[in-house]
Amino acid sequence: MKTLGEHIRELREKKDLSVRELAKRINVTPPFLSDVELGRRHPSEDVLGKLARELDTTVVELNRHDARPPVQELKRIAAANPAMGFALRKVVDDGVSPEDLLEFLEKHRGKKR
Repeated sequence: MKTLGEHIRELREKKDLSVRELAKRINVTPPFLSDVELGRRHPSEDVLGKLARELDTTVVELNRHDARPPVQELKRIAAANPAMGFALRKVVDDGVSPEDLLEFLEKHRGKKR
């Protein structure tokens, strides 16, 4: 399944719109929209609505591609297991990229501790 950013890019390209042109239409900066497409940032509900209108889709359809776990779920996990909260904080503080983290997890999948 495509990520939200990949889906937005695909819809934008189908409409033959540049990042700059779509960003102008929805009143955001081109770097912000580029970051959304690259998965570095997530648009607000307001921006999602504008994207949906410009890309001839719905917010519901866009949200189907949002693979992020809800913030409340992450908070619950961290509260229930302080070691998990510490680990997540360490990943963020150390600036580990999502790609590096996923690569690490793939390498260590199935290995015993």
